[in-house]
Amino acid sequence: MKSYKLDPEEAQILNDIEAGKYKTVPHIKEEIKKARIYAKNTLNKVKNINIRLSIRDLEKLKARSVETGLPYQTLAAAVLRQYIDRKISLTL
Repeated sequence: MKSYKLDPEEAQILNDIEAGKYKTVPHIKEEIKKARIYAKNTLNKVKNINIRLSIRDLEKLKARSVETGLPYQTLAAAVLRQYIDRKISLTL
């Protein structure tokens, strides 16, 4: 096995892991998926836009964002992206 020289912070993290101080996150696959979405959104160049929503729609969007664990702006952008990519359809 290859040996690596760890800096003090890395050594402390390794010691903590070996001592059992960290626990597996419930629903790890979902958390990894969310982290990937966050990373993807962070790495993409973005352009700000203004959109007009009713207060009721904005409050519902914010409530759904709490359920998903995403900021409401990120959730709105994700829904728009899925629509643009034809992953979801619009019913009027």
